[in-house]
Amino acid sequence: MNICELKFDENGLIPAIVADARTSEVLMLAYMNEESLRTSIDEGKTCFWSRSRSELWRKGETSGNVQRIKSISTDCDKDTLLVFVETSGPACHTGARTCFFNELPGGETFQTAYDDAESFTLTTLYNIIKDRKTNPKPGSYTTYLFEKGKDKILKKIGEESTEVIIAGKSDDKAETIYEIADLVYHVMVLMTQMGIEPQDIVKELESRYE
Repeated sequence: MNICELKFDENGLIPAIVADARTSEVLMLAYMNEESLRTSIDEGKTCFWSRSRSELWRKGETSGNVQRIKSISTDCDKDTLLVFVETSGPACHTGARTCFFNELPGGETFQTAYDDAESFTLTTLYNIIKDRKTNPKPGSYTTYLFEKGKDKILKKIGEESTEVIIAGKSDDKAETIYEIADLVYHVMVLMTQMGIEPQDIVKELESRYE
Protein backbone atom coordinates (compact mmCIF):
# COMPACT_ATOMS: atom_id res chain seq x y z
CA MET A 1 0.00 0.00 0.00
CA ASN A 2 1.01 3.64 -0.39
CA ILE A 3 2.63 5.37 2.59
CA CYS A 4 0.30 8.30 2.03
CA GLU A 5 -2.62 6.08 3.06
CA LEU A 6 -1.20 5.53 6.57
CA LYS A 7 -2.78 7.37 9.49
CA PHE A 8 -0.02 9.21 11.35
CA ASP A 9 -1.06 10.86 14.62
CA GLU A 10 -1.16 14.60 15.33
CA ASN A 11 2.62 14.54 15.83
CA GLY A 12 3.20 12.82 12.52
CA LEU A 13 4.03 9.49 14.18
CA ILE A 14 2.81 5.92 13.83
CA PRO A 15 3.57 3.07 16.29
CA ALA A 16 5.70 0.25 14.91
CA ILE A 17 5.59 -3.18 16.54
CA VAL A 18 8.84 -5.04 15.82
CA ALA A 19 8.80 -8.85 15.84
CA ASP A 20 11.30 -11.60 15.09
CA ALA A 21 10.72 -12.93 11.58
CA ARG A 22 11.72 -16.46 12.62
CA THR A 23 9.70 -16.88 15.81
CA SER A 24 7.10 -14.06 15.64
CA GLU A 25 8.25 -13.02 19.14
CA VAL A 26 7.44 -9.35 19.82
CA LEU A 27 10.72 -7.54 20.43
CA MET A 28 9.85 -3.88 20.92
CA LEU A 29 7.51 -1.00 20.22
CA ALA A 30 8.85 2.22 18.71
CA TYR A 31 7.57 5.08 16.57
CA MET A 32 8.17 6.10 13.00
CA ASN A 33 7.39 9.26 11.08
CA GLU A 34 7.21 9.37 7.30
CA GLU A 35 10.92 10.12 6.95
CA SER A 36 12.05 7.27 9.21
CA LEU A 37 9.67 4.85 7.50
CA ARG A 38 11.00 5.77 4.07
CA THR A 39 14.56 5.47 5.41
CA SER A 40 13.74 2.01 6.79
CA ILE A 41 12.38 0.92 3.42
CA ASP A 42 15.31 2.39 1.47
CA GLU A 43 18.02 0.98 3.74
CA GLY A 44 16.33 -2.33 4.61
CA LYS A 45 17.00 -1.76 8.31
CA THR A 46 14.78 -0.30 11.02
CA CYS A 47 14.96 3.43 11.53
CA PHE A 48 12.70 5.10 14.07
CA TRP A 49 11.87 8.59 15.31
CA SER A 50 13.18 9.30 18.80
CA ARG A 51 10.50 11.25 20.66
CA SER A 52 12.90 12.17 23.46
CA ARG A 53 15.67 13.46 21.17
CA SER A 54 13.47 14.60 18.27
CA GLU A 55 15.70 12.96 15.68
CA LEU A 56 16.01 9.89 13.49
CA TRP A 57 17.20 6.79 15.34
CA ARG A 58 18.72 3.94 13.36
CA LYS A 59 18.46 0.81 15.48
CA GLY A 60 21.93 -0.61 16.13
CA GLU A 61 23.79 2.47 14.92
CA THR A 62 25.82 2.57 18.15
CA SER A 63 25.15 -0.85 19.70
CA GLY A 64 25.56 -2.91 16.54
CA ASN A 65 22.21 -4.63 17.20
CA VAL A 66 20.88 -3.96 13.72
CA GLN A 67 17.42 -5.17 12.68
CA ARG A 68 17.21 -6.19 9.02
CA ILE A 69 13.68 -5.83 7.72
CA LYS A 70 11.92 -8.85 6.20
CA SER A 71 8.48 -7.28 5.82
CA ILE A 72 6.35 -4.32 6.87
CA SER A 73 2.56 -4.42 7.07
CA THR A 74 -0.21 -2.35 8.61
CA ASP A 75 -3.35 -3.18 10.53
CA CYS A 76 -6.89 -2.78 9.18
CA ASP A 77 -7.13 0.81 10.48
CA LYS A 78 -3.79 1.72 8.89
CA ASP A 79 -2.61 3.37 12.11
CA THR A 80 -0.11 0.75 13.34
CA LEU A 81 2.82 -0.98 11.64
CA LEU A 82 4.05 -4.53 12.12
CA VAL A 83 7.71 -4.94 11.19
CA PHE A 84 9.21 -8.42 10.94
CA VAL A 85 12.98 -8.36 11.27
CA GLU A 86 16.05 -10.54 11.42
CA THR A 87 18.00 -9.48 14.49
CA SER A 88 21.73 -9.37 15.13
CA GLY A 89 21.46 -8.82 18.88
CA PRO A 90 19.17 -7.80 21.75
CA ALA A 91 16.29 -5.44 21.01
CA CYS A 92 16.15 -3.88 24.48
CA HIS A 93 18.63 -1.29 25.75
CA THR A 94 18.91 -3.37 28.95
CA GLY A 95 20.50 -6.18 26.97
CA ALA A 96 17.39 -8.34 27.05
CA ARG A 97 16.32 -9.96 23.80
CA THR A 98 12.88 -8.36 24.00
CA CYS A 99 11.65 -5.24 25.76
CA PHE A 100 8.65 -7.20 27.04
CA PHE A 101 10.08 -9.15 29.97
CA ASN A 102 8.28 -7.61 32.96
CA GLU A 103 5.32 -9.90 33.64
CA LEU A 104 2.34 -8.47 35.51
CA PRO A 105 0.76 -10.39 38.42
CA GLY A 106 -1.88 -12.95 37.54
CA GLY A 107 0.22 -15.59 35.79
CA GLU A 108 -1.99 -18.31 37.26
CA THR A 109 -4.91 -16.88 35.33
CA PHE A 110 -3.12 -17.45 32.05
CA GLN A 111 -1.70 -20.84 32.93
CA THR A 112 -4.31 -22.51 30.73
CA ALA A 113 -2.34 -21.29 27.74
CA TYR A 114 0.36 -23.74 28.76
CA ASP A 115 -2.13 -26.49 29.45
CA ASP A 116 -3.52 -26.53 25.93
CA ALA A 117 -1.81 -29.53 24.34
CA GLU A 118 -2.58 -28.30 20.83
CA SER A 119 -0.60 -25.09 21.39
CA PHE A 120 2.31 -26.66 23.29
CA THR A 121 5.61 -26.31 21.44
CA LEU A 122 9.30 -26.40 22.31
CA THR A 123 9.11 -22.60 22.53
CA THR A 124 6.34 -22.98 25.11
CA LEU A 125 8.57 -25.31 27.13
CA TYR A 126 11.49 -22.90 26.89
CA ASN A 127 9.32 -20.00 28.10
CA ILE A 128 8.06 -22.04 31.06
CA ILE A 129 11.64 -22.92 32.02
CA LYS A 130 12.73 -19.31 31.66
CA ASP A 131 9.82 -18.20 33.86
CA ARG A 132 10.92 -20.67 36.56
CA LYS A 133 14.38 -19.07 36.53
CA THR A 134 12.98 -15.54 36.79
CA ASN A 135 10.18 -16.46 39.20
CA PRO A 136 11.34 -19.42 41.34
CA LYS A 137 8.51 -21.71 42.40
CA PRO A 138 8.82 -23.77 45.61
CA GLY A 139 8.65 -27.48 44.88
CA SER A 140 9.45 -27.04 41.20
CA TYR A 141 12.09 -29.41 39.82
CA THR A 142 13.18 -26.73 37.35
CA THR A 143 13.66 -24.24 40.18
CA TYR A 144 15.64 -26.91 42.04
CA LEU A 145 18.01 -27.32 39.08
CA PHE A 146 18.63 -23.59 38.84
CA GLU A 147 19.29 -23.41 42.57
CA LYS A 148 21.85 -26.23 42.32
CA GLY A 149 23.61 -24.54 39.43
CA LYS A 150 25.29 -25.43 36.17
CA ASP A 151 27.28 -28.44 37.44
CA LYS A 152 24.05 -30.17 38.49
CA ILE A 153 22.39 -29.34 35.18
CA LEU A 154 25.37 -30.67 33.20
CA LYS A 155 25.40 -33.85 35.29
CA LYS A 156 21.72 -34.44 34.46
CA ILE A 157 22.38 -33.89 30.75
CA GLY A 158 25.11 -36.53 30.93
CA GLU A 159 22.78 -38.96 32.66
CA GLU A 160 19.93 -38.35 30.22
CA SER A 161 22.26 -38.73 27.23
CA THR A 162 23.24 -42.15 28.52
CA GLU A 163 19.57 -43.08 28.95
CA VAL A 164 18.88 -42.10 25.32
CA ILE A 165 21.74 -44.32 24.14
CA ILE A 166 20.49 -47.28 26.19
CA ALA A 167 16.89 -46.87 24.97
CA GLY A 168 18.01 -46.49 21.37
CA LYS A 169 20.29 -49.51 21.60
CA SER A 170 17.38 -51.62 22.86
CA ASP A 171 15.33 -50.48 19.85
CA ASP A 172 12.47 -49.43 22.15
CA LYS A 173 10.80 -46.55 20.31
CA ALA A 174 8.48 -45.43 23.13
CA GLU A 175 11.26 -45.49 25.71
CA THR A 176 13.58 -43.63 23.34
CA ILE A 177 10.99 -40.90 22.84
CA TYR A 178 10.58 -40.64 26.61
CA GLU A 179 14.33 -40.34 27.21
CA ILE A 180 14.84 -37.86 24.36
CA ALA A 181 12.12 -35.68 25.91
CA ASP A 182 14.03 -35.75 29.22
CA LEU A 183 17.26 -34.83 27.42
CA VAL A 184 15.66 -31.98 25.48
CA TYR A 185 14.18 -30.58 28.69
CA HIS A 186 17.52 -30.61 30.53
CA VAL A 187 19.32 -29.10 27.53
CA MET A 188 16.79 -26.25 27.56
CA VAL A 189 17.45 -25.71 31.26
CA LEU A 190 21.15 -25.34 30.40
CA MET A 191 20.28 -22.97 27.55
CA THR A 192 18.26 -20.80 29.93
CA GLN A 193 21.05 -20.87 32.52
CA MET A 194 23.53 -19.64 29.89
CA GLY A 195 21.20 -17.15 28.19
CA ILE A 196 20.98 -19.14 24.95
CA GLU A 197 17.73 -18.60 23.03
CA PRO A 198 16.12 -21.27 20.78
CA GLN A 199 16.63 -19.00 17.78
CA ASP A 200 20.38 -19.04 18.48
CA ILE A 201 20.35 -22.79 17.87
CA VAL A 202 18.15 -22.43 14.78
CA LYS A 203 20.48 -19.78 13.39
CA GLU A 204 23.51 -22.01 13.95
CA LEU A 205 21.80 -24.96 12.24
CA GLU A 206 20.72 -22.78 9.35
CA SER A 207 24.28 -21.55 8.81
CA ARG A 208 25.40 -25.14 8.25
CA TYR A 209 23.02 -25.68 5.33
CA GLU A 210 23.29 -22.40 3.45
